[in-house]
Amino acid sequence: MELDLHRLELRFAAMRINDAPAVQRLANSIQECGQLVECVAAGDPEAASLVLIDGYRRVAALRRLGRDTAQVQCWSCPVGQALTQVLARSGSRQFTPIEEALLLRELIDAHGLKLRDAARQCARDVSWVQRRLVLLGELPEALLAAVRSAQVSSWAATRVFAPLARANRDHANRLLASLEAHMLSTRELRTWFDHYQGAQREQRERMVEHPHLFIHTLNQRELDRDAQQLREGPERDVVGDLGHLRALLERVHRRLERLSTPVATPIARACGRVRAALPGVAGEVGRLCDDADRDAQRRAHAAAAGHGTARDSQAAGAVA
Repeated sequence: MELDLHRLELRFAAMRINDAPAVQRLANSIQECGQLVECVAAGDPEAASLVLIDGYRRVAALRRLGRDTAQVQCWSCPVGQALTQVLARSGSRQFTPIEEALLLRELIDAHGLKLRDAARQCARDVSWVQRRLVLLGELPEALLAAVRSAQVSSWAATRVFAPLARANRDHANRLLASLEAHMLSTRELRTWFDHYQGAQREQRERMVEHPHLFIHTLNQRELDRDAQQLREGPERDVVGDLGHLRALLERVHRRLERLSTPVATPIARACGRVRAALPGVAGEVGRLCDDADRDAQRRAHAAAAGHGTARDSQAAGAVA
């Protein structure tokens, strides 16, 4: 049915992530094709207002287009039951883990559902509900607000901030505070966390205080390496690889000498693969060596010829 937007109570807007690009894509689709998927609301269709359960992005898209009404599927059931049905539906928009956790907390705290009942009504097991609630407990409220406002992605919240908060909640809070001044993309946060895990205590303190500066320095070093590689060409990498290969071959040679036959099947297979690969590498190495030898010979001949010409010129000058 078609309902005026002002009749929809956006009770759970704070539990949804604000994804502006997704809203714009929906607005473009609605502008071109109309509203293809109905929103879901709970309550009496004749009542003054209904609680919007699913379709918050569609409502935002409709408002962006200046529309006053929406196509809504009205469920005449309690709000809690409607929430569990939406979470159980596989055809609806896939919620992020944080959105699922917020809705589950609403079901348990506001509607009095027990863990087992919430799991059963959402067509999930109890461990799934527990994992979502544990995730929610690990994230500071300030971070949840940042996720809902799209300042921090759901991926970064679950893969960076959650493990960081488990290990060092102070660092998680300070990192979030630092991001208020200089935002980092999800990719940059992933890079930051990869380096944080391998950093020592003193370096971690600097990384938490100035994450943007750390990423900027890292990017600058990468640009410098790329520029150096561009200047030097592939020869530098080849020389390095050949040096590593020579050292590796010497080490493998020493280890192979200690083995007696017959060897175990995995070693025999590995030896077969290496033997199959060696002729190709040896051929390329030989080709380059032969070419270098010929080039050295040409230079030697050219130098000798030039030296002989100079002696002939000097002799001719003396006779004259």
